[in-house]
Amino acid sequence: MKISQALILSALCVSFAVAPAGAQVVRRADKDAAKTRDKDSGLTVRAQSLYEPNSPAEKDVPWLRVIYRQLDLTQNANLPLYYPEEPTEDLQNLFRIIMRLLANNQITAYEYLDGREVFTDQYKVNVRDMFDRFHILYTEQKGSTEKNPLFTVEESDVPCNEVLSYYIIEKWVFDRRASKFKVEIEAICPVLHRSGDFGGEPVRYPMFWLRYDDLRPYMAQQYIMTGDANQVMQYNYDDYFKMGMYEGDIYKTRNLRNQSLMQLFPTDSLMKHAQDSIEQGLDTFGRQLWVLTPEEIEAAREAAEAAGDTTAVESSDDKKASVKKDSSDKKKERSSRSSRSSSSKKKSKSVKPKQSSGNSAPVRSVRRTK
Repeated sequence: MKISQALILSALCVSFAVAPAGAQVVRRADKDAAKTRDKDSGLTVRAQSLYEPNSPAEKDVPWLRVIYRQLDLTQNANLPLYYPEEPTEDLQNLFRIIMRLLANNQITAYEYLDGREVFTDQYKVNVRDMFDRFHILYTEQKGSTEKNPLFTVEESDVPCNEVLSYYIIEKWVFDRRASKFKVEIEAICPVLHRSGDFGGEPVRYPMFWLRYDDLRPYMAQQYIMTGDANQVMQYNYDDYFKMGMYEGDIYKTRNLRNQSLMQLFPTDSLMKHAQDSIEQGLDTFGRQLWVLTPEEIEAAREAAEAAGDTTAVESSDDKKASVKKDSSDKKKERSSRSSRSSSSKKKSKSVKPKQSSGNSAPVRSVRRTK
């Protein structure tokens, strides 16, 4: 009996001695796996959770319009997307970030389908084929497999100087649950501008589509200079797009015929008129969602007077008059309701029940009884 008890105690001591070591091995393996995952993705799980998409539900969106814009990188507002051409210690342009992420298999690119964007596995871009198609030199990394292809592209082989524009897809959404009218970036497409062997006008080659939500966590880590007057880098690429700091021309809206504005409006004047009309329609829709207070109308009128805009002054006066008219109409309606209620009370008090005289005959019931 004593021998069996001693054997049990020794087994328990051995298990207690071995368990912490095993737990330490498991914890060490978990840490190594987490480090490997963070090294591969460049982001921790917590950092990725900070940039999860937060789009409203479909039932909360009664109004939506999809706009396609072209961002010309030669315009001053879009220069942060192009410069610096060569990466520095703190700065690198957007296309270099995209190429690094694609080469390390950290994001997914989708085929450019000329207006019919489908972000499914069926239309994923094969990175190796894309490099070959656009003549971008690369080498395969050690450990690259068919399921997890890894490439290395030298800085000098990245064609940053040829990516002179981007296509973006904007979703103008009215979220009635949050009572917000906002713009969401759905996708980004870098566009190569290449001339032929004999020169001539450069030809545009849209490369691929990238979902903005996939690219956003990495763009939020790269801070940029937004101008020459202030060199403090207080905005990142995500702020740049979310705050609408870019400038771009509308080249298409989602429509039933899937045609661009150039196809719908063949002349430059008609196309420019259509672009202005779309911009004005979006601005008008956003402003008409809210009713201005008299103070806001007065401030707008004073600002218009200071700027010398007579049409704005007249419109603000009309709005102010309409607000006053609405308020006066409501007061009249309330007063008329109160007067009608008081007169009805008086009438009810003045009407007295008619008393029956003593000579009147008693009223008999005509209901048949069994």
